[in-house]
Amino acid sequence: MLSGFDFRDWLLANDPALSRLRMASRVTLTVVLAFGALMLIDALIVPLPMASYGLGIVLSIEGGVAVRDKGGMPQLITRLLGCVASLAVVGIAATLEGHRLISDAAFLLVIFMAAAARVVGPRGHAIGMFAFMSYFLGAYFQPPIAQLPLVAVGPVIASLIAHVARVVVLPDDWRRDLLRSLESVSGRINQILFKIAALAADGQVTEGDRQELNQLEERLKEVVLMAESFIPRPPSGVFDAGTEPAGELAIRLFDAHLAAEGAIMLCSQNLPPFELVHSVIEGHGVRLAAKADESGGTEAAQAVIRLGKTQAQLIETIGKGRRTGFSEIASVAETSGAAKRTDFSFGNPLMRSALQITVAAAIAMTLGLALSRERWFWAVLASFLVFTNTNSRGDTAMKALQRSIGTLFGIGIGLVLAMVLSHHLVPALVITTATIFLAFYFLQTSYATLTFFVSIALCLVYGMIGSLTLDLLLLRIEETALGAGVGTLVAFVVFPARTRGALDVVLGKWYSALESLLKAAADGEPGNVQILKSQTLDAAYRDLATAARPLGSSWSVVTRPGQIRQTLAIFLAATYWARMMAKNHPAAGNADARELIEANLGRLAAVSTRKSECFFVDRDGATSTSHHPPHTGTGWRRGLEMLGLTLDRLYPGA
Repeated sequence: MLSGFDFRDWLLANDPALSRLRMASRVTLTVVLAFGALMLIDALIVPLPMASYGLGIVLSIEGGVAVRDKGGMPQLITRLLGCVASLAVVGIAATLEGHRLISDAAFLLVIFMAAAARVVGPRGHAIGMFAFMSYFLGAYFQPPIAQLPLVAVGPVIASLIAHVARVVVLPDDWRRDLLRSLESVSGRINQILFKIAALAADGQVTEGDRQELNQLEERLKEVVLMAESFIPRPPSGVFDAGTEPAGELAIRLFDAHLAAEGAIMLCSQNLPPFELVHSVIEGHGVRLAAKADESGGTEAAQAVIRLGKTQAQLIETIGKGRRTGFSEIASVAETSGAAKRTDFSFGNPLMRSALQITVAAAIAMTLGLALSRERWFWAVLASFLVFTNTNSRGDTAMKALQRSIGTLFGIGIGLVLAMVLSHHLVPALVITTATIFLAFYFLQTSYATLTFFVSIALCLVYGMIGSLTLDLLLLRIEETALGAGVGTLVAFVVFPARTRGALDVVLGKWYSALESLLKAAADGEPGNVQILKSQTLDAAYRDLATAARPLGSSWSVVTRPGQIRQTLAIFLAATYWARMMAKNHPAAGNADARELIEANLGRLAAVSTRKSECFFVDRDGATSTSHHPPHTGTGWRRGLEMLGLTLDRLYPGA
């Protein structure tokens, strides 16, 4: 039987900062309270139309997940502007309902504007989603113009409740989340050390043990990336490699992951002494380092000691964060950058995506009408949503498949539940609430799971209002598959995201800057020259991160740390280690330095020919086996060795 402690351990293992739990709870609480408030108004004050309920529930969800401004007041302004946009498009939908062609054209215009609003930033994205979903529901419910004041009750109530839930009841706090995630990083390092200690005591490593160690490393990587996501960015949105507290913390996290990866790989091949691992766990690893060197300690022993050192540094950071509230990096979170110029040209990937979405919606609308004159909206909705948080046509195809599969299985389960609970209102409401919670709890990890639980919830709602039929559910599956298929087709035909010229250009500049720095070190150039070239490399990294941000930007609600951020972390670390090498530049004519530099130049030549391909490499489960972190040396040697290892991580299987 699962105890309370076991459940808490499972929860923290899967959601270290409890951010998923908080978001799902916020959305569910907002939906329940908004629905309850609308029912009370309906019963005690004035009867409300169905459109008010529909908008209230849907905008409760959008208000909980789409609004991502920093600060309570900016969030409230965004929600109120979203309400205005919602009522405006519902009014347009109601006015044009008698003019089919004009109404459809207006819907497509709303879709284009909603997608293009992402160019403005988080507020534009949120208002665009409010407008799109509201027109969708306005066209579905078709409220008379005279009912618009009553219809407005739903969005207003939902927005206010969502704001209170977000700002007062379950507020975000980056300090708390960062602290929790750092503690989780330390805890997962402990799990790795305990596993190594158990293997050292046993004296052997089985294939199952190796798989378990690799799983522990994957879990550590996930929480490292989560912790990095909570570190406030400077106004530019880009960390500076090692010259600011936030950037230093990001490097420290990357180094912890690198140390754990090296310890796992080496200990899988040759176990260190149990006494040494136990001493590292007890916090005595630093004092043992000299002793291990004297006794001819193995590379595995050195790896474990290095992992202990990185954990000790992390624990120091955690303690300081508790005492000071991360005051050194807090100023970053409170600083706003200069307003960026909005780019509404089709050179902007967001604008090209907006055109893709609109074309897909137009085709889905036409074909959806052929299937059903009443339910064609489902096809349009699917064609719109499959483009969320995708960087390429392959991403869109995968999103379409996940949505179709989630809908199919969700409707299958939902139909059974709706039939069983057809005359049991209270259990049906409880299960519907639970499925809403689960849908948004798994949003960050699986789009198919989100769609699965949402489909179950819709089946239960249809059952409770007496509209559930097998034909209706089959039609929903058909319309969803149609919209998803159309979205995939358009992604491959209209502005297909297969070239990333701007990213290739700035990445080439980074490679050139690193090559120039390495050659300067090999030629024994003076230290000030190498420092200057390292500053050029820093600038190239900032340009690279800025160019890559549109590829990794989420205009959906929230996402897991993805390939773009993982790759940027590698480039940030490489820039950092190059700076370390330049700062502690080797003496002219140093044979060891020249050998390391030549090796790195060879690596650089190999990866540079592949351009921006590294941003789209799947690194899940991929661990380099040909290299491991160095455990000796300081200054320029460590910088060069770590630089080589970091470059190898761009293509782990190469």
